[in-house]
Amino acid sequence: MTSKIIPQPGIMDIALYVGGDSKVAGVNDTVKLSSNENPFGPGDAAREAFRRAGQDMHRYPSTDHAGLRAAIGAQYGLDPERIICGVGSDEIIHFLNQAYAGPGDEVLFTEHGFSMYRISASAAGATPVEVRERERVTDVDALLEGCSERTKLVFIANPNNPTGTMIGGNEVARLAAGIPDQAILVLDGAYAEYVQGFDGGAGLVEARDNVVMTRTFSKIYGLGGLRIGWGYGPKHIIDVLNRIRGPFNLSNAQLAAAEAAVKDQAHVEQSRAENTRLRAWLAEALAEHGVPSDTSCANFILARFASPTEAEAADTFLRARGLIVRRVTSYNLPNCLRITVGDESSCRRVAHAIGQFKAGVEA
Repeated sequence: MTSKIIPQPGIMDIALYVGGDSKVAGVNDTVKLSSNENPFGPGDAAREAFRRAGQDMHRYPSTDHAGLRAAIGAQYGLDPERIICGVGSDEIIHFLNQAYAGPGDEVLFTEHGFSMYRISASAAGATPVEVRERERVTDVDALLEGCSERTKLVFIANPNNPTGTMIGGNEVARLAAGIPDQAILVLDGAYAEYVQGFDGGAGLVEARDNVVMTRTFSKIYGLGGLRIGWGYGPKHIIDVLNRIRGPFNLSNAQLAAAEAAVKDQAHVEQSRAENTRLRAWLAEALAEHGVPSDTSCANFILARFASPTEAEAADTFLRARGLIVRRVTSYNLPNCLRITVGDESSCRRVAHAIGQFKAGVEA
C-alpha cells in the first residue's frame, strides 16, 4: 500500500546536516578541532549564571527576552527593540526563510557558504541558488548577477565559514545597494567578534531598510552547547520575525548565561587575542609543511592539500592520532580540511602530526 502521507515539496531534497565528530573509535586521547568551538569555553560569569538558573527550572522564561536584548544593545550600541533572540543564529536564519521565502522564490548564497542557508530555503519551499566565489572569497558581482525578480533573500557570512575569508565594508555596502528591491541581504556574523573593531554589519543595518545581521553566542562566547543567537534588523522585519517566533524559544538558563557572557568582555578579549596569536602560528607552521591556507579572519584555518585523495589521507592520519578536524567536501572543498584553532597544545599537536604526514610517516 502506497502511503498518501508526503512532506512538502523540497523537504526530501535536504541532505541531513552532519556536525563535526567528537570521538574516534578506539582512540581515547582525542582533541576535537571540528566544530569551531572556543577551546577556553565560557567565562566564569556565564558559568555561574547558568548554575544559578538551575534553581528556577520550574519557571517559564520571559517571552520578550528583554534583559538579554538590553545587554546586547548596551554592549554593541544597538536598539534593543530591533533585536530578536533565537536558538542559535540558525533559528534566525530559519525565521527569515519561513517569513520571506516560499515556492517560486529564490534564496542566494555562495558556493562555499554555510549549509543552513540551503537547508532553510528548501524547508520553506524556496529554490536555493548557489553562486560562485572568487578563490574562496565572496564575489559581490557574482551575487548581483545571480539575483532576479524571484530573489527574496541573499545570505553571506562575513567572515565566511568554512573558508575563513571576508570582504570589506565597501563591498558589502555595494551588495546591499545592488540587490533587487524585494530582497533582504542577511549578514551572518557568527565569527564577527574574532575581527578586532568589526561591527558585523550593524552600521549597514542602521543605514538601510533591507539588511539584517545575525550573530551567535556559540563561538567566541563559548556557549555552543546552549544554542543562543540573535539578529538585528529594521523594525518592520524584526516585527515580522517575532510573529513566528515561539514565545518560549529560549530557556531561563540560556538567557541568564548569554546575558552574563555579553557583559564579560574581558573573556571575549582574551579569547580573541589567543585565537589571533595561535591562528597565525598554526597557519605558518602548516605552510612550512607545504600545506597552504588563505588568511583566516575566524577561529579556524582552511588547510588546502594537493588533491581530495591527499586531504582524505591526512584526515585519516590525524584521526588515528586522536586529532578530529572537519572534512569539507559537502562545502565543495574536497581537497581541504577545516581545522579549529584550539589551545596552544592542540595547535602544536596538529601541526606536528601534519608534518609527520607530509614527511611520509606511516599511519
